[in-house]
Amino acid sequence: MWDCVTGVRIPGSQGCIMADEMGLGKTLQCITLLWTLLKQSPDAKPTIDKAIVVTPSSLVKNWYNEINKWLGTRVNALAIDSGSKDQIDRNLDSFMSQQGRRVSSPILIISYETFRLHAAVLHRGPIGLVICDEGHRLKNCENLTYQALSGLKCRRRVLLSGTPIQNDLLEYFSLVHFVNTGILGTAQEFKKRFETPILRGRDASASDKDQKRGEEKLKELLDIVDRCIIRRTASILSKYLPVKIEQVVCCRLTPLQTALYKHMVQSKLVQAQLDKSKSGKVTGSAFTAITQLKKLCNHPSLIYERCLEGEEGLDGALDLFPANYSPKHIQPELSGKMLVLDYILAMTKTKTSDKVVLVSNYTQTLDLFEKLCRSRGYLYVRLDGSMTIKKRAKVVERFNNPSSPEFIFMLSSKAGGCGLNLIGANRLVMFDPDWNPANDEQAMARVWRDGQKKQCYIYRLLATGTIEEKIFQRQAHKKALSSCVVDQEEDVDRHFSLDELRDLFPLNEDTISDTHDKFKCRRCVNRIQVRPPPDDSDCNSDLSQWHHAADKRGLQDLMLKACWDAAVTFTFHHRSHEEQRGVV
Repeated sequence: MWDCVTGVRIPGSQGCIMADEMGLGKTLQCITLLWTLLKQSPDAKPTIDKAIVVTPSSLVKNWYNEINKWLGTRVNALAIDSGSKDQIDRNLDSFMSQQGRRVSSPILIISYETFRLHAAVLHRGPIGLVICDEGHRLKNCENLTYQALSGLKCRRRVLLSGTPIQNDLLEYFSLVHFVNTGILGTAQEFKKRFETPILRGRDASASDKDQKRGEEKLKELLDIVDRCIIRRTASILSKYLPVKIEQVVCCRLTPLQTALYKHMVQSKLVQAQLDKSKSGKVTGSAFTAITQLKKLCNHPSLIYERCLEGEEGLDGALDLFPANYSPKHIQPELSGKMLVLDYILAMTKTKTSDKVVLVSNYTQTLDLFEKLCRSRGYLYVRLDGSMTIKKRAKVVERFNNPSSPEFIFMLSSKAGGCGLNLIGANRLVMFDPDWNPANDEQAMARVWRDGQKKQCYIYRLLATGTIEEKIFQRQAHKKALSSCVVDQEEDVDRHFSLDELRDLFPLNEDTISDTHDKFKCRRCVNRIQVRPPPDDSDCNSDLSQWHHAADKRGLQDLMLKACWDAAVTFTFHHRSHEEQRGVV
């Protein structure tokens, strides 16, 4: 990092991306860099006189506390994230006007939103260093926050992101362009030179010529960006953490879900979208239909109100519900995933002392979790976007206390993605997949992290043969791209063609796992695994290298074994590492 910001790595450029995965101390490394540049450079004099740390608002206080913890009174930090516009302008003006030894607080900590609103003040003078935490927020060159930060008179730029590629290569370009402007050319030049040939070569149906050209362009790209990217994976921490067992669980739709799903897919609304998607067009109506299908996969009650209103695509669907149906009371048996969750919670509560984190993309689903907990007598806490930062910290601290009575922590994935430590639980259920694999990875990392003492179990629930499996397959495609560019894994298999990834709507009723079917798996015969995964594979490996289970035999998790017959059709599972046993 020092070599990058001092221009040793790339003459004329002084930026870098710290892309270490979560839990590897990116914050502490940056504090060390701040101290060295401000106080202790090789020339025995300061290299810079002030720096700015830009971070999500929820982490402003955390950065202030960490700097105070490690540097104490030797370096004062100024944290700004609230107050009137005039008051903030005065504080920022004071910070910008101070220079050299007269700078009383050389480190400014500010949220992205506050920076954007007060950028004019911060553009007035030079800054020695800017650090952008959760830097994947700068994945779009066109947004106002990106432009506000780009206008800073600062060449030393450090961007922190454990997930620099979340959706596509152009986002990756934006991050590299921010820290070292011009080393990849313009966005248009990057697209033509790198993105198009690399993606064409990654397509499952790519010709040998396209694959070769894609690999050559990938190597060329890596040769450039490797000089300004620092990347270590969490695998180096595995031996210091308990074993994590990760499981992707395909759950059968109930008859009601199947009937509603087919009704929606066969509606004029969805059929019109299918015709448009063939020409590459995606409309707002398509996103509405996709959202309703995703909610149906969670539980029919989530679309009941829309059915009552006779919304387009759902007209006539009300007749499919039972005559005495009422959304006021939770009925787990009407959803395959909810039924499996009900079993997992019941077995965990009666057979263990473990606590469980439940994660969903929808607050409506959290409402269903609450109904389920109340009906079963489970004590719980809930965190979503409506909770203040101060209250959030208290709730987390209470739940992590081993003596607290709460059994379940409900989490909105958007609210709990960054920096949340829930080591009081060692089981986590991802109830629905996000389009962005990074969001799911962030949420799943809440329990398996430093301080965890118990073996961890991650359950990723997918409705078999539905849009959820298609979303999960898109995640695999994006994750494979990230593995190639960021982690430089050369053998990530090409399982899904781009045409297949666009095929979201149709329901596959004749499968136990649409995802496994698309692998054309050579380790399974008649869906039975006959050859184990490679010895060097683990949870971070491509899903084709995990254990594949079409029945409960071979499952390592007793809770999942016990609920298999409820609605499970197929499971992918693997462990983080082999347990280290001491020699007696």
